[in-house]
This record gives sequence, C-alpha cells and structure tokens, in this order.
Amino acid sequence: MRHQRLLRDVGIAALAGLGSAMLFSRLSNAEVSARDNAYEQKTAHRSQQGARAVTPTDIPVGGWADILRRTYYEVDRDRVRAVAAGVTFYALLALFPALTAVVSIYGLVAEPSTIGEHIGVVAGFLPPGSSNFFRDQVTRITEAGDAKLGFAFAFGLAVAIWSANAGIKAIFDALNVAYGEDEKRGFVRLNLISLGFTVGVLLFVLLALGAIAALPVLLDRLYLGSGAELLISLARWPVLIFALMLGLSALYRFGPSRDAAQWSWVSPGAVFASVGWLAASLLLSWYVANFEDYNKTYGAIGAVIGLLTWMWLSATIVLVGAELNSECERQTDRDTTKGPPMPIGMRGADAADRKG
Repeated sequence: MRHQRLLRDVGIAALAGLGSAMLFSRLSNAEVSARDNAYEQKTAHRSQQGARAVTPTDIPVGGWADILRRTYYEVDRDRVRAVAAGVTFYALLALFPALTAVVSIYGLVAEPSTIGEHIGVVAGFLPPGSSNFFRDQVTRITEAGDAKLGFAFAFGLAVAIWSANAGIKAIFDALNVAYGEDEKRGFVRLNLISLGFTVGVLLFVLLALGAIAALPVLLDRLYLGSGAELLISLARWPVLIFALMLGLSALYRFGPSRDAAQWSWVSPGAVFASVGWLAASLLLSWYVANFEDYNKTYGAIGAVIGLLTWMWLSATIVLVGAELNSECERQTDRDTTKGPPMPIGMRGADAADRKG
C-alpha cells in the first residue's frame, strides 16, 4: 500500500513536471518569438531610417529627424555649453601668443605696420569693439620690436606657437567629449598632431590676410572693369568659407582620439559649423551694435567681454557640429572609419561601434 502511494505521488510529480516543462517551453518560445519579432521590426525600422547608408546623403528624411533629436539630447548630456566655456578660457590664453606668431611671420614678407588694417577687415565678423581690441593688440606687438631672422626670433616664434598649441589641445579634449572618446594618444603623438593644426591655423590666417592685402593691388594692375572687380572682391569670402569647411573637416577627422572617420562622415558637421559660425557671428555683431553696449555694462573690459562671448559661441557651434557628426555615424550600421570595413565593436571609434 505504501509502495502504491509512493508510485502514485511520483507519477503525479512527473506529470506536473512534464506539464510545467511544456508550459515553460511554450512561454519561452513565445518570448523568443516576440523578441525576434521586435528585433526584426527594429532592424526594419533602422533600415528605413538609414542603417545601410554608405554616406550621409543616403540617410532619408526620417533618419535625419532621429539624428537631430539625438544631437539635441547629446548637446545637453555632454554639457557642450560648459565644455565650450573651458575651450574659450584656453583659447583666450592662446590668443596673444598666436597673434605674436602671426605678426612675426607676417613681418618677414610685408610691412608689419599694415597688418592692423588687414586684421581689421578679417575682424569684421567680431562684435563692435572687439575688432578695435585686436588692432590695438597687433599695434602693441608691432611696436615692441621688428621681425629679423635670428636665434632670438626663432626662439620667440617657437615659444609663441607652443603656447598657442594649448588652445588646440583644449579643442581636442572637447571633441573627445562630443565623440564619446578618452584620450589614448601618447604625449609625442598628441602634441605633433596639435602642433600641426596650430601651424595650419596660423598659415590660414596669414593666407587670408595675404588675400585681403594682395587682391586690391592685383585688381588695380589687371585694369578690369568695376563689375568684374566687385565680383572678384566678393568671391574671396566664399573661398575663405570653403577653406574654413576644409579646416573643420580635418579637425573633426583627426582631432578626436579614435580611428579617423571617412571624409564624407565629417562633412555634415563641417558644413553646419561653417554656416552656423558665419550666421552667428554676423547676428552677434548686429545685436551688439544695435541693442547692447558692453562698454556701458562692463566698462573698460567691455571689448574683452564681447570677444569672450564670440569665442564661446564659436566653440559651442564647433562642438555641436562634432555631436552632429557623431550621431550621423551612429545612424548607420556600415563602417564609417577609414580602412577595410570592420564589424561593429572592432572599429576603434565609439560613434562607429555604438549605434543609436
């Protein structure tokens, strides 16, 4: 009797276990099926939104809506405005050594006293008062001494470039924040890259000043009509803006500590930052000229406050462009880095490995 009860209990337990296993199997299969369906729907949605895009131009309108939405949240999450303020501080410290380097090199090929006038033309994008501040600083530098080749000149120029290099490294740090990267480059490599950008920026400024100085003289010697001269004079600004786009593209490609992105994947941020910087600079100049007088509010440092505001606004726009590039890369499953295509997770770039 006792054995019969034991066998009955074992049978009931076995049947219960079998039923539970079958029920669990059905539930597990249902969960797996639901998860697979959700994944397929998500994959299909991502495919429709640009997950297979080879270049940013392949991303449809819906994909750009996702990109802009994520960019908006990332700008707030990465505290871009606060990071831009830090960049502004280091850029201000690097500004005067950079001016010294520009004036020193300019004095080798032209009359140093004329650079103040030419810088005044370039500084037309700055708020009123800030351009005068630039001219005053350039005048002070030119009056401090002449540019003669020699050891003292070379040493002073090297010190000025190295000091200005700190501003470029601050931008690199900010770009790492925007791209979700940690600095992995060694001291030598990092400084070689940043020095290359520093020299590039100085050469760009010198070429811009040279274009402003040489173009009127060239037009006078060619004896062109007034219409042609006006057209050529106006054309120099689009050329400078195009050069700015190229410079920003190089900054976005080589500035962050990651495997370099393909050129096409840094172009959206470069175009946005160039156009946005130009528009913001003109609007700020117009606002200060018509509605705000920093000198009344801040007294003698009003021009410096206007300059700091412009520098902070410029840094913010450049970083927003980096955030835009980063989210564009996250939109596609394709490898956006240079070199042979690699699978997700092995591309050496957070924006290329972690998808939106």
